[in-house]
Amino acid sequence: MAIDNGILMNPECIWDAGAHLGEGALWHAATRSVYFVDIKGRRIHRCAADGSGRSTWEAPGQPGFVVPASSGGLVCAMEDGLYRFDEASGAFAPLRKIEDGLPGNRFNDGYVDAGGNLWFGSMDDAQAEPTGALYRLGRDGILARADDGYIITNGPAISPDGSTLYHTDTPLRRVYAFDLRPDGGLANKRIFLQLPEGSRPDGMAVDSAGQLWIALFGGGRIERFTAAGQPAGCVRFPCSNITKIAFGGEDLRTAYVTTAWKGLSSAQRAEQPLAGGLFSFRVETPGLPHTVFAL
Repeated sequence: MAIDNGILMNPECIWDAGAHLGEGALWHAATRSVYFVDIKGRRIHRCAADGSGRSTWEAPGQPGFVVPASSGGLVCAMEDGLYRFDEASGAFAPLRKIEDGLPGNRFNDGYVDAGGNLWFGSMDDAQAEPTGALYRLGRDGILARADDGYIITNGPAISPDGSTLYHTDTPLRRVYAFDLRPDGGLANKRIFLQLPEGSRPDGMAVDSAGQLWIALFGGGRIERFTAAGQPAGCVRFPCSNITKIAFGGEDLRTAYVTTAWKGLSSAQRAEQPLAGGLFSFRVETPGLPHTVFAL
């Protein structure tokens, strides 16, 4: 167990969802609810802040993430691009086709910046070739390929002052940092962290103090780093594959975390019965507010 300034960071499973590949934890302040996806299970989930009031929708493809849109409803990414999703009807409508020439790719993690622009990454679904890219879809409707050469893209996240964007290539165990220009362009790509063997960085989030919280797939924990890249603690979980963290709740001091049973043997799944569940724990430093995609 980890203690942060008197706060016991003890993860509690608030929904034993059994997600094959849980991802995309998102706090939706307008409805006081948590969204997340099961990519391989092809489902979108929603629940109240305490895990109650659960709803699940079947998706026609592999949903990498969901974000709320300014025009109402949600936007999600599947293998061939972005879709509008209407919760009331459960219908999905194509919004924008992307990477038509790369049928082996799918989209993975996404993030909306403070200006309402959507950052998201693609990846090789076979997790072998560096065919993935990082994209920015601006509120002006312009789609930009911001960076490429990734095997598994993960965790777009931005510093509180909006000057630094963090992004990950999971198999290489690298977290990159970029200078984020006022026009939305990226510059000065550099390795922010090179994690050791056994520590595969997955989804991540930045808190209001600029600390980076990184979920470790296969590592059974979330590690926290300062803006200078120094270790600042970790939170351990009762399962191996930790995939995404998002801050939420009324005070943005509740962390919501997705997990997965993907890649676990039958014996490992028996030892980790909560793998694929949605967890939460309290933190001392609040996260950053989630922004609506300015569609």
